[in-house]
Amino acid sequence: MSEHSTLLSSEQPLHAGYDAALVDLDGVAYRGPEPIDHAADSLARAHQAGMPAFYVTNNASRTPQMVSDQLNGLGISTRPERIITAAQASAQLVLDTIGPRARVLPIGGTGLHVALQERQLVLVRTADEHPDVVVQGFDKALTWTDLAEATYAIKAGAQYIATNLDATIPTERGTTLGNGSLVAAVVHATGVTPRSAGKPQARIFEQAGHRAGAQHPLVIGDRLDTDLAGARAAGFAGLHVLTGVDGAAELLRARPAERPSYLGADLRALGRPHPQVSVHSGGEVHCRQARARVSGEHVYLLREDGDLDLREGGRLSMDELRAACVAAWQASDAADVATILPESGTDTLTVSCD
Repeated sequence: MSEHSTLLSSEQPLHAGYDAALVDLDGVAYRGPEPIDHAADSLARAHQAGMPAFYVTNNASRTPQMVSDQLNGLGISTRPERIITAAQASAQLVLDTIGPRARVLPIGGTGLHVALQERQLVLVRTADEHPDVVVQGFDKALTWTDLAEATYAIKAGAQYIATNLDATIPTERGTTLGNGSLVAAVVHATGVTPRSAGKPQARIFEQAGHRAGAQHPLVIGDRLDTDLAGARAAGFAGLHVLTGVDGAAELLRARPAERPSYLGADLRALGRPHPQVSVHSGGEVHCRQARARVSGEHVYLLREDGDLDLREGGRLSMDELRAACVAAWQASDAADVATILPESGTDTLTVSCD
């Protein structure tokens, strides 16, 4: 059985098996301005057990001090040096690929400017100053003029780096344009595709693991295409929690490169063991008392009161979700496709927080 097509198990709590947590922010530690239930207590207990938390974010507009202040205000004790941003990863990428005296045109907010200045890179204001590289990060105040300046510089031969390529960001009014959408405008104008330093690139997680001094870090996130894909890229175990973007439907359809190692309802999963998921004859998958199987494009939970086709919706336990995911992943891999499931049909699934 491929490591990509199953979940890992742990007889001990995860905070006893890994030496650092590399934690996403929005959707894991907080949701917008509000704390997520159990996050502060769970992270504090993990720290006491020897698993310190370092926070990894694609938000390049804020400085580590700003992020640290927000977390502390929500009861999550941390320090700026435990915040790793995509802006910092981008600054390091400039250093590694161009050198310490690189001339940089920053297109972004305070967090990006500070990260570049901390690496003592030479910041310029316009394309007329002949930058070696354009680094673009998200900022709500970006204008046509900013994007045009980036276009002029790239057209003149400057290299191009994006802090991250997230197409969307969550706001209190819903989902809207993220850095990737603004980068797409510059790409369309220049024909140049940027390198990216943020999630899901391995680089930002490797930097976080190095800063933590960790040999066996655990990545924790709520988005498969950034957090969990980045964990896979870096070769780290990943815990997916259901407090943010991706839920049961997305997990069932997860591609091999985005699949988590563990599933949890929320950060209390750090303090719990994780059960074994086993594959039996006929492809039936068991997780403790939960059982699942696949037939064609359908995933069924095998219950005493009758089988439940997940395309009809319903409420699952965490063990049922684990069994169903592994059943779907196994079938997808056997068919050599990203997922055997159609794009819709499991969107009404909910998961009980046991």
